Order: sequence, then structure tokens, then C-alpha cells
Amino acid sequence: MKIVQIFNIANFFVLPFWILMIFLPKWNITKRVMESYIPFVPLAATYLYLFISSITPESAQAFSNPQLSDIARFFADEKVAATGWIHFLTLDLFTGRYIYLEGQKTGVWTIHSLILCLFAGPLGLLSHILTDWLTKAFFPSDKVEKLSETTS
Repeated sequence: MKIVQIFNIANFFVLPFWILMIFLPKWNITKRVMESYIPFVPLAATYLYLFISSITPESAQAFSNPQLSDIARFFADEKVAATGWIHFLTLDLFTGRYIYLEGQKTGVWTIHSLILCLFAGPLGLLSHILTDWLTKAFFPSDKVEKLSETTS
């Protein structure tokens, strides 16, 4: 399979999981799927394949002592760029899963954080952290009050 095909398949592969978390968060199938690690197995396996097939003695040495110019040069290669992109897809989806599961557990609003996470993972995580803090500060629930009583 060509690297472009792997890249395109990986991009489409993650979309159903994001759609479920954003548009159908309360659906039992969404809950079961997102409680599982199964969505990450194909992504991690693809990453492993690309990582192993794109590593060279030169890149291994450069990654052991990373310099920005070396990393930029390696990412000019399509296979290395696809490997990095699948790394982002996997970790962004894992972060989105965390946000989703925390929102289900605590009742904190997550749709905006999930959308941000889909496009820029760390910003979605930051959004969720801020939303969680603000929710607890301005809209304390019985859960939050009980939690603060037990930790005091």
C-alpha cells in the first residue's frame, strides 16, 4: 500500500470516533466504543509499521540527540511526515477520549473541547481543563462539594 493511501485511510479512520463523541455522546454504543482501547490498536499498529520502515541509522542517531534542523529535514520525507501525522491522530484521539470520558463521568460540558481537540489536540485539552475548573468554581455540584469535603 502506498504511503498516501495509508495517510488517507488513517485520516478517515478516526472520524467516526470523533463524530460519536461530539454528536452522540450519550449513545450506549458511543460509550462502549470509547471505553475500549480498540480504536487505538489499528492506529498504533500503523504507526509502528511506518516508524520501523522509516527509521534509518542516520535518523535514529538524530532522534537520540534531537536538533530542530535534523527533525525538519526528516519530516520533509513523506513517510516520516505520515508517521508523525499518525502519531498526532492517535494522541489527539486518545486525548479526545479522555475528555469525553471525563465529561461523561463529571457532567462537564465537552463539545467545544472535543472539537478543538479534533483540530488541535493540546488546545482541546487546555479547553477541557479550563472548562472543568470554571465549572467547579461557578457551578459546584454535589459531586464537587463531596470531593472537596473528603480532600480537606
